[in-house]
Amino acid sequence: MRLAFIMSELGSGLRRNLTMVISVILVTFVSLTFVGTAGLLQMQIGQLKGFWYDKVQVTIYLCTDVPANTNCVSGPVTDEQKVAIEGLLSSPAVKPYVETWTFESQDDALGHFKEQFANSPMVDSVEAANLPSSYRIKLTDPTKYQIINETFAATPGVDSVVDQRKVLDKLFSYMNIATLVAVGVAGLMTVCAALLIATTIRLSAQSRTREIEIMRLVGASRTVIQLPFVLEGVIAATIGALLASGAVFSIVIFVFNGYLASSNTGTPFISTGDAFVIYPVLILLGVVLAGVSSAVSLRKNLKV
Repeated sequence: MRLAFIMSELGSGLRRNLTMVISVILVTFVSLTFVGTAGLLQMQIGQLKGFWYDKVQVTIYLCTDVPANTNCVSGPVTDEQKVAIEGLLSSPAVKPYVETWTFESQDDALGHFKEQFANSPMVDSVEAANLPSSYRIKLTDPTKYQIINETFAATPGVDSVVDQRKVLDKLFSYMNIATLVAVGVAGLMTVCAALLIATTIRLSAQSRTREIEIMRLVGASRTVIQLPFVLEGVIAATIGALLASGAVFSIVIFVFNGYLASSNTGTPFISTGDAFVIYPVLILLGVVLAGVSSAVSLRKNLKV
């Protein structure tokens, strides 16, 4: 009997406040979609770090006809200097940190340049002599870049030592900023959702003040009185959370596995299986948000 009464009151409240319920659904949907998107970005960043850091290289650029630092004042790198550099790469002090290394000549560098900038008008104006030859080094531990830098930075014939991790770290920092922006928007929208849920429940209870008084007179407990109102918010927020989960699923399918994967075939992207952990979190967050907002609104504002 009590359950039938609660369900009856719940249905009545949903019908009376249909517009506000739809508003709660939409605001919850938008806020949790941002939360889910932020989670996807962090998962993707973690996957990219694991993939690219394993492939990262240190590049030793050699001197050209145009000196860039004091190591190059004597002119372009000589064959003797190349032999000395290769000797260092094979030395007991450096070899444990080097997994593999390859030499890229100026002609090779020009070929790679033309591949990367095939559609650029500047391709035809660049010659092999304008590009430095280099040694491409893959480290056994990418975090040991500083050892290579200290060993070769002052070596005659070396123009500069560049760690590709610096470029990747900058890229990942931008992605982290995008994640923080998504989290900030999600936080703001979550506050809006909580306020809207609390307002909806308060208005719903105020519209049934007479019924609440009658329930008090017949001895209904506080739980029986409050539960229909709390369930209104929980149902609306759960629907919004389910829609947000669907939106996050669509983002994984059409953005990560679709557009990005097709245009970046050599890069791994998160799958629906990887993102599955996000869906129950969104639903749980929606339920908790609605339950707490509803209970606080009823307790503090209506004193039921």
